[in-house]
This record gives sequence, C-alpha cells and structure tokens, in this order.
Amino acid sequence: MVELQAEQLNAIFHALGDATRRRMLRDLADGERTVGQLAEPFDMSLAAASKHVKTLERAGLIRREVQWRTHVCRLEPTTLASAHEWLSFYERFWNERLDALEGLLRAEGASNPTPPKGDKS
Repeated sequence: MVELQAEQLNAIFHALGDATRRRMLRDLADGERTVGQLAEPFDMSLAAASKHVKTLERAGLIRREVQWRTHVCRLEPTTLASAHEWLSFYERFWNERLDALEGLLRAEGASNPTPPKGDKS
C-alpha cells in the first residue's frame, strides 16, 4: 500500500512539474475541456497536447471521456487532495520551525534592545 502511494505521488508531482500541464489543470478547474481546447493557449499540436493529457490522466489528475471523436477532459480533485495532504505535513513542519525561530528572535531582541539611532552610549 505504501509503495502504491509513493508511486501515485511520484506520478502526481511529475505531472505537476511541467508548466503546460499545470496550466491545463488550472483551465480544467473552470470546467471540462476538449483536448483541442486545452491545446489552444499553447503553440503545440494536438498530438503534443494529447501526450500532456495522458501524463495528467496516468497521474489520476484528470479523467478523459471519449464522446464520438472528441476527447473531453475533467479535473479529478480528489487526487490533488492527496498531494495536498502530503504537502500539508511539510507546511506544518516549517510553520512550527518558523514560529520557534520568531520566538527566539523576539526573546533575543527583548534582552538586547537596539539603541536608538544617534545614541552614542
């Protein structure tokens, strides 16, 4: 089970590592799109766009449905939620560390006040 989760996270972060695919996901957040519509903002062929779509699909970030000759894509938000859950651990980790650092800096500042500018004492 852990290996499956690791493989899924690897696929998700690989897919998110490309700016084109991130833009496609952002567009899908507004609603379903065809592969052609996803390709429109970019200077790429439908074949190239389809490769990006397949990467997103393998990662579980989107679902593609064939309607006649048209491929319609939809965002799969639950997969993004699992990546967010993984990242939130590190968000908490760093927030705790930064809060501790802030506390140390405040304590140090309180014990060693800086003299006002122009004060020669």
